[in-house]
Formats: sequence, structure tokens, C-alpha cells
Amino acid sequence: MSALNPYESFLDGRPVEQILSTTPKALSAALDAIGAEKSTLAPAPGKWSAAEILSHLADCELVFGFRLRQTLAEDHPTIQPFDQDKWAATYAGIPASQALGVFISLRQWNLTLIRTALPAAATRPVTHPERGTMTFQTIVETTAGHDLNHLGQLHRIPAQLA
Repeated sequence: MSALNPYESFLDGRPVEQILSTTPKALSAALDAIGAEKSTLAPAPGKWSAAEILSHLADCELVFGFRLRQTLAEDHPTIQPFDQDKWAATYAGIPASQALGVFISLRQWNLTLIRTALPAAATRPVTHPERGTMTFQTIVETTAGHDLNHLGQLHRIPAQLA
């Protein structure tokens, strides 16, 4: 696992843009398999429900999108890390379908930016205070690995709730 991309091990060999563009449908299918009525149930103590995972993904899409835009707009910016557990404290009561809708809209917007910026912006530097200097491309790859990590969690939930 790369210190710059903690989700690198989840990448499966497909082009990163393919992962990013297929995630919305994959999330929708995973939510369908879980069912709206079970989407708020935690699969185990201390684990996020499907609705909470989708809320987290919506928040992360906002954060990753901001980081990408900051990397394009500034010369070697330092990005702000965030505490996902503190952000998750706000997720109670958010319907999975609403979180998914937000994610899908933000992903479409971010894909437009990524497709416009790459490959020219791939090596633009950015610093993450905890991970060090990375690039625009690293953020894109981190986003894709993050998607696959949480898709794996969502795919395991139906069996865990059975």
C-alpha cells in the first residue's frame, strides 16, 4: 500500500476513469441488494450501515472534488485532511437514496473536471499534511480505490444482515 494512496491495494487493474464512471451504478445495485428497509442497519457493532457508507461517499466526493479543484487552481497547495468519524456523526437519519443521489451528482461533476484536466494536470503537485507530496493523479487514483473499498463493504452487508 502506498503512503500517498492508502487505497491503492483496492485498485483492480481497470483504468481509473472506468472505475470512477461505473461506481454510481455499482452503488445503486449494491443498495438494491441490501434493500431500503435494511439500509440503516449496521452489519456489526461499530460498523457503518449502508446509508452511512453512502453518506460518507457523498462527503468524500465533495472533499475529493475540492482537492482536485484546489490542485488545479493553486500552485502546490496543502489540502485539509478530515476526521471521517466526526463527519459521520451527522449521518443519522439521512436516507441512503438521498446520499446516493448526492454522490451521483457530485461524481458526474467531478468526472467532467477529471476528463477535462487529464492528462495535462496529472503531475500537478499537492501536499497532504499526513501523507506528503502527491499529484492530481494520486487524488484521482485514491478516489477510485476508495470507491472499491466501500463497494466491497456494501457487497458484504446483505450476508452480514442475513
